[in-house]
Amino acid sequence: MKTLIASAVFAAIGIAAIPPAQAGELWRATGLEQPESALFDATNNRIIVSNIVGNPGEADGNGYLSVLSLDGKMVTRHWTGGMDAPKGMAISGGKLYVADITKVRVVDLASGKLLSSIDVPKAVFLNDMTSDQAGKVYVTDMLADAIYRIDGDTPELLVKDAALASPNGVFADGDRLIVASWGKGIKPDFSTAEPGGLLSVDLAGKVITPLPGAQKFADLDGVIAIGDTIYATAYMTGTLYRYKAGGTPEVVAQFKPGSADIGTDGRSVIYVPLMNEGEVAALKLD
Repeated sequence: MKTLIASAVFAAIGIAAIPPAQAGELWRATGLEQPESALFDATNNRIIVSNIVGNPGEADGNGYLSVLSLDGKMVTRHWTGGMDAPKGMAISGGKLYVADITKVRVVDLASGKLLSSIDVPKAVFLNDMTSDQAGKVYVTDMLADAIYRIDGDTPELLVKDAALASPNGVFADGDRLIVASWGKGIKPDFSTAEPGGLLSVDLAGKVITPLPGAQKFADLDGVIAIGDTIYATAYMTGTLYRYKAGGTPEVVAQFKPGSADIGTDGRSVIYVPLMNEGEVAALKLD
């Protein structure tokens, strides 16, 4: 009965339901504490996980980073501390950049040593991060409808616009950023008056473009792209979607609510943090 209801809902809002078996689960890492982001580190063949450990918006000093092996084993539970509520991450120039409420933490990628903190003026709730081919780093400010660019240690406002609709996930894709928006009119329980969708931000002209067929369908969290396919998570429902230009979002896998900032090896594996479960799941795509 639940499957029939879910199928009817997906059909009603124009989303094609795909059996979860199309994304085969390889493993689950357990024992994490509110894992928000899972980033693939190609240089060192590992996965770095951010642990919030408490209120995502509170500067409580509880947050830290963990390291997993590519088969899901815990390598170092407390790899880097000195953080509050770390979320999205990006790698550039041998450094790891971590979004931490109103700061971006800079970590030595080789050792895990916390090097510095970059204050982002007027930031409210920094969330996801990505880096482009030139080594510039980008971070979303979900509660301020803004995206910042960091070149070296200097942050600058790239774009601030209500059209971003609470930008959460961000992924550098050539000359654009792919953005996963949470939606408009965020309520105390983080549901929305209007759900989010997928957007594109042109890096040269800073033009925001809604991706056709992928609007107002879910409160989106993490986003990545593998080739011409975009994958995004919906935190409130635990759904992993995929989208191709000219189509509509399709369900790839279903988890419990709490699927957050996904990572990928860039080929065929997606790493899904399950924030409410304290786990990270690895999925092999067909």
